[in-house]
Amino acid sequence: MNHALLQPVIVAALAAALTGCLFQEKVESFGGPTMGSTYSVKYVAGDQAANKAQLQRDTESILAEIDKQMSTYRSDSDIEVFNALPAGECMAMPSGVRELVVAGQRLSEESDGALDLTIEPLLNLWGFGPQGRGERVPSAEEIARVRQDVGQQHLRVEGEQLCKVRAVQVDFNSIAAGYAVDHVAETLEASGISSYLVEITGELKARGRKPDGAPWRIAIEAPHDDERVAQRIIELDGYAVSTSGDYRNYFERDGKRYSHTLDPQTGVPIDHHLAAVTVVDPSTLRADGLSTVLMVLGPERGLAYAAERKIAAFFVIREGQKFVSRSTEAFDDLFGAGVGQ
Repeated sequence: MNHALLQPVIVAALAAALTGCLFQEKVESFGGPTMGSTYSVKYVAGDQAANKAQLQRDTESILAEIDKQMSTYRSDSDIEVFNALPAGECMAMPSGVRELVVAGQRLSEESDGALDLTIEPLLNLWGFGPQGRGERVPSAEEIARVRQDVGQQHLRVEGEQLCKVRAVQVDFNSIAAGYAVDHVAETLEASGISSYLVEITGELKARGRKPDGAPWRIAIEAPHDDERVAQRIIELDGYAVSTSGDYRNYFERDGKRYSHTLDPQTGVPIDHHLAAVTVVDPSTLRADGLSTVLMVLGPERGLAYAAERKIAAFFVIREGQKFVSRSTEAFDDLFGAGVGQ
């Protein structure tokens, strides 16, 4: 038998086997601009998964549809056409918009109004919204007048229609990115992918393990105005993460700091010592909404609220010139009670 002739065949077969293994265990990634920011998808490509170009097309189709339905930065979106309607009107809405209204109402009811999808006129008044004309401090009279047309109780879903009792304007910015992450994750899973990390405008969800068996690890950012520093590293499998903070989004007037996060109950920016809060939940939409709720409630009320409802949350609180962190029992059960890493 001629061993010299056999050897290249064995090498070729071995190379083919290795190529198959490598294909099954490769981490693929794609991303791009969306929602005034960016998105990125990383996933472990197996032989059952759709090809990368198709996955990217599917993802960008989802993002384009959400933008067309829910963006407050384009006048032709479904929600902005609804926002332009006067009081007492109804309009047929896509199922995604109705789903978000219902989710927002649930979060609002659970938090006694700490989250409100109808605060866009107040955001515009302070200069933070899509129709804002520069950051400014409005008078108490202006705030009171605008607040008359704010409140989720003026909004209702009737069948396939969304109706308004007063001239409310809906803003999905507190939950739309989380909703988008969940839908992209569902699409990946339907395409045969069981290990992925999806991030859209900072909201993210991870499932499964990387080819070497390592988990997807993400950093919770420490609140510094001028640099990004990891406060804590956590490992995710089947969970979503959302962080809300006021340490970058604010303006100052006459030595006073005004956060871009408004308290719907008062119509003015939050004024407490909570710099940032991170929420971990199986639903990215819920994590997104809850991080806003806890940011509005502040360190004391927020911690009590999260503890009572067994929410996995990590709080970063200003104490003088430094920051201290606090976490709920649900967070420590998932990730341990370690200090910043």
